[in-house]
Amino acid sequence: MRALRRVIEDTIAAMAALQLAALKNAVDRSFAAVGLVILSPVLLALACLIRARLGKPVLFRQIRIGRGEKAFVFLKFRTMTHVHDSRGMLLPDEQRLGAFGQFLRASSLDELPQMWNVLRGEMSLVGPRPLLPEYLPRYNTHQRRRHEVKPGITGWAQVNGRNALTWEQKLNFDVWYVDHWSLGLDLKIIWLTLVKVIRREGISQPGNATMPEFTGTARINGNHE
Repeated sequence: MRALRRVIEDTIAAMAALQLAALKNAVDRSFAAVGLVILSPVLLALACLIRARLGKPVLFRQIRIGRGEKAFVFLKFRTMTHVHDSRGMLLPDEQRLGAFGQFLRASSLDELPQMWNVLRGEMSLVGPRPLLPEYLPRYNTHQRRRHEVKPGITGWAQVNGRNALTWEQKLNFDVWYVDHWSLGLDLKIIWLTLVKVIRREGISQPGNATMPEFTGTARINGNHE
């Protein structure tokens, strides 16, 4: 009898979770659709400014990993120049990220094109930030759980330090979000994101223009922790 009750309770909980996930998806896509329409003049103005100051392409496209470890094309406004040295190699990030690019990043305006990713169902408004495919074999089992939900434009790690955090801290915050997700938490994260953007906190780590590459968690006895 207890086993049957447990099965029924688990089934009800699973159905409730599916309903909440469907609601989150509907809210995400509706918000993205409305946002793209309302912000279309801003998006157009930014595109023209980026084209004039940084050249083309205006959009930065890159393969990132989403829910279920599926790859998708991630969009951002371009923030760096394509300046090369005498050997034809790109200059370091800090030399290609000028004042205009720094402004786009500090204000998070470079993230606005990701509303198209949300509209397509590849991303959510809130969730772990999507990362590069080459990072997949570098995660430990705990860290890979970040892919159990859709990646987001902002997330729990972003409002708790953003790029000022270490990789281990960011990934732990991502998994915490997976385990504690709720619509109330999403609203809290969106509000805190606005506060962080206004204050321009956690844009980068000291001495780095962008987040350093994730090389994996420290190893013990040859295995990931």
